[in-house]
Amino acid sequence: MDTSQERADRKQLSGRRRAVLDALQAADAPLGVTEVADRLDVHSNTVRFHLDALVAQGRVERTVEQPSGPGRPRTVYAPQPGMDRGGTRRYRLLARMLLSQLASTGSGADAAATDAGRAWGRYLVEQVPPSRRLTADEAVGRLAAMLDDLGFEPQIGDDGEVPGPVRLRHCPFLELAEEYGTIVCPLHLGLMQGALAEMRAPVEATRLEPFAEPDACLAHLAPSTAS
Repeated sequence: MDTSQERADRKQLSGRRRAVLDALQAADAPLGVTEVADRLDVHSNTVRFHLDALVAQGRVERTVEQPSGPGRPRTVYAPQPGMDRGGTRRYRLLARMLLSQLASTGSGADAAATDAGRAWGRYLVEQVPPSRRLTADEAVGRLAAMLDDLGFEPQIGDDGEVPGPVRLRHCPFLELAEEYGTIVCPLHLGLMQGALAEMRAPVEATRLEPFAEPDACLAHLAPSTAS
């Protein structure tokens, strides 16, 4: 399914704006506003409006040509080199391709996913100065902040346990987790384990219960054995 941003990109390039960009792409050299207007048989102010929008979107570059003789410098426009970055994306399909390939490797797929999660958890978490030691509450708070940034909507447990479980009330990869839970869920656990290890936290993520509650998964934490 297309995202709202993809639909917005297509809408922005619909009709006249798409025609303006097509005219620039078909030209052998940069064009001025009047030249584009003549090719499309529209008013120059209309073309200028769409060119300014295309420049703001990063699809077109604006340059000023110095005259070879008397006269004012001329502003011209050319499409940005490279593939057009507008249009549809299919990242979910790409994720399914990669997950299906990983799943086909057999019993070691979940361990590989956990290892990948640990590596990214170390990378994504806020860094802690080497001289500082975090308390359990501080470490869990930083873990929750990372998970929140990723879209998990974490809720730190308030049931008296130290450290308590973390409820993940939203899964940013929900459809993929439903289809490839044996890989995606270990990846999530690895994210938390890597983040806590990078912080040298006195707690560790020991287990993840997918869909343990009707509206949440549960990440279980315990005092770190390394501590």
